[in-house]
Amino acid sequence: MNYKEIAEIIIGLKNADLEFRDKLIQSGQLSDGYNEEMKELHNRNAKTLNEIIDKIGYPTTIKVGEEASEAAWLVIQHSIGQPEFMKKCMNLLEVAVSENEATPKNLAYLIDRIAVFEGKPQLYGTQFDWDENGNLSPNIFDDLTKVNERRKSIGLNTLEEQTKKIREQAINENQSPPSDFEIRKQEIEEWKRNVGWTK
Repeated sequence: MNYKEIAEIIIGLKNADLEFRDKLIQSGQLSDGYNEEMKELHNRNAKTLNEIIDKIGYPTTIKVGEEASEAAWLVIQHSIGQPEFMKKCMNLLEVAVSENEATPKNLAYLIDRIAVFEGKPQLYGTQFDWDENGNLSPNIFDDLTKVNERRKSIGLNTLEEQTKKIREQAINENQSPPSDFEIRKQEIEEWKRNVGWTK
């Protein structure tokens, strides 16, 4: 299988993911916890991408082109039920970034996502969730000034600007906060333990 064929497979994985997400938005189900079908789709995509990565290494732009490389990153970001796979990809992405073969922005999102799942403060403030007041807010981070400095260094807007943008997007997608914040928090903690993010 050549790189062009591999690129097409990776783009196909991303398209299936986004189409299903769109379906959930249309039916107003995106905010109803982690949809079972979506979970299966994410796990299937992760398995396929993992097999590709074992063959060709991280799908950098040089190997598979920009669109497929971005698609691979999205699949990795969404493989939240696969801690080992996500961490493996983060390590590979760090190497790719250091060799100027991948974008620091994508690495920042992945580092933050893993930190949030492990219950650690994020460094770039890229991950958001509903707070107890029913607003989408950044997950815990270490220090606002430092976060904004790190964001600026990789070409991201300020955390304040991003918060506004994320909240506007949620309104456009008809997302709504969980009906019971505490129950949802417990469900997330339980899910993190079950898949192996926390003990």
